[in-house]
Amino acid sequence: MHSPLAFIEGIGGPELMMIMFIVLLLFGADRLPELARGIGKSVREFKKAASGVENEVRRAMEEEPTPLPKKFPAAIPPPPASPPATPPTPAMPPTPPTPPFPPPAG
Repeated sequence: MHSPLAFIEGIGGPELMMIMFIVLLLFGADRLPELARGIGKSVREFKKAASGVENEVRRAMEEEPTPLPKKFPAAIPPPPASPPATPPTPAMPPTPPTPPFPPPAG
C-alpha cells in the first residue's frame, strides 16, 4: 500500500522542523490558524465536489438509456436519374516548346 506522502519520503524530523519554522516566520503566529482553516475549507469543498461528480456518474450509469426517435423514412427513395452524357470536347493541339533563353542578339 502506498503512503499519501510517498513523494516526501526523504524528509525527516529535522527537515520538517525547519519547514515549520520557515512557515512560522513567513506567516506569523496570528495567521497560522487562519491559514489552516482556509486549507481545511478548500479540502472540504474539493471532497464535496468530487463526491458530487462521483454520484452523478453513478446515477448516469444506473439510468436506462432512452430510445432515440426515428428520424429516417421507412423507405429510401431511389437516387435521381443522371443527366445525359455529353460528347467529349476535342483535345487542344500541343504547343511547341519554347526555348529557355532568347537567342543572342547580333
